[in-house]
Amino acid sequence: MSLKLASVSVDLDEVPRYAAIHGLPDELGAARHAVYDRCVPRLSDWLSQESIPATFFAIGEDLERERNRNTIAALHSAGHEIGNHSHRHYYDLVRRTDAELRDEVERGAAAIEQACGERPVGFRAPGYTVNDALFTVLGEAGVEYDSSVFPCPSYYAAKAAALAAMKLRGRTSESILDTPDVLRAPRGPYRVGTPYWRRGSGVLELPIGVTRLQLPYIGTSLIVGGRRVSIALTKQMLGREHINLELHGFDAADRDTDGLEALEPHRADLRRSSQDKLDALSAAVRVMRDAGYQLVTLREAARRISSGPSP
Repeated sequence: MSLKLASVSVDLDEVPRYAAIHGLPDELGAARHAVYDRCVPRLSDWLSQESIPATFFAIGEDLERERNRNTIAALHSAGHEIGNHSHRHYYDLVRRTDAELRDEVERGAAAIEQACGERPVGFRAPGYTVNDALFTVLGEAGVEYDSSVFPCPSYYAAKAAALAAMKLRGRTSESILDTPDVLRAPRGPYRVGTPYWRRGSGVLELPIGVTRLQLPYIGTSLIVGGRRVSIALTKQMLGREHINLELHGFDAADRDTDGLEALEPHRADLRRSSQDKLDALSAAVRVMRDAGYQLVTLREAARRISSGPSP
């Protein structure tokens, strides 16, 4: 019998990183901590109401703040998985030296282990961008799975256009564009080869979701589109052994109550309330469950996929 697993994961990129990708100054005041202080509690309550064990990808240096460490510890105690999102979240991580790659992976893992008492087994790269050198480091570090590869043509084109538009306006984004070869990678779980977009015997990859119509299956798509679009996109994902729904903590942000008005001109998602966003995500979860999918952490999905036939 084929697997029918679904996972919800949340990247905990704090608000200043959104200013950085839009080429904006960090003039955010108290709103700079909105993801940990406001969005995570909303998501935690939502996950509890929906009975979903999720995977949260934390950035190591963010855990230097005591309140953030306590948040991560509480999420872990509640049964959620904590994954490694690197130490400093360099968007150009793949352009760094091998020594820097090792440092980013190891220090991120160490900070998470110190916060919650368990070493992370999963990794997600900043900006979804990976390369062979990073996968070598992940293998050496004993990482069980990666969930970064995003082989989505429409997302790739939109990102390229956005970066070009910012450059024309004289703004510099910290984000970078991946190699187009990533679009050749499998859409379902696979063990990476060399190059990483080919199948091999390396680290297990759980790619970011891409629908049958080659649309991005991520939180931004679901919440900007609203409930009806969320349902339609989720139906396009049915039939796979693993549905990987990647969110960001910022997906639960509320423009008015979180003080994020300065980002609204650059973020369509801020035009919807946090409750509208969570309603759209709930609609997606109902479609999955109605189709017989079991909601599990990425770690659990990776282990169950690995115990079956070689992906």
